[in-house]
Amino acid sequence: MPAATPTVFVVDDDEGVRNSLRFLLNSVGLPSRTLPSASEFLRIYQVDQPGCLVLDVRMPGMSGLELQRQLNLLGAVIPVIFITGHGDVPMAVEAMQHGAFDFLQKPFRDQDLIHRIQRALERDSHSRAALAEHSKIRQRLDSLTPREHEVLALMVRGMPNKVMAAELGVSQRTVEIHRARVMEKSGAGSLAQLVRMVLGAGSAGTH
Repeated sequence: MPAATPTVFVVDDDEGVRNSLRFLLNSVGLPSRTLPSASEFLRIYQVDQPGCLVLDVRMPGMSGLELQRQLNLLGAVIPVIFITGHGDVPMAVEAMQHGAFDFLQKPFRDQDLIHRIQRALERDSHSRAALAEHSKIRQRLDSLTPREHEVLALMVRGMPNKVMAAELGVSQRTVEIHRARVMEKSGAGSLAQLVRMVLGAGSAGTH
């Protein structure tokens, strides 16, 4: 089957924003699809669909941050670019900590958004190429120590460092060190990519 065409998804509850971004993306030849809510995006998105996601942080119902968490748990490697208002910058920082690709504060220049989208599409292409290397992924995961496998298993369940530290009986700093080693050894660029690696390797991350 031919590979799916990379698509720029726009999720924003403001119809005016959706329409203007659709026009902008079409004007530079980028296939796009706009949706008014996070729940509608989750209903139609397939994790194998390449592209990137331009996402409003603050929306009624499921917020942008909640959608990002759901995508991480699904192992969806699609890069997320958050669009934020001035008061939402702390939330955007939190989103970056959970693996968001980038964020733009309103009002922003069209060219700034296009530049970030192009970089996100490149990241997505590289991420998907990495995920295709199943045998190498298995070797990387097999290189983890027993404790790193324990940390990996908790990471793919979406546990925060504080909970992981309590579960393992170690300090949060120790958890951070183990997480960094897991990310380095696996070669994953984000938590979502790590989840996909584990799923693709047919392992729960523990021995």
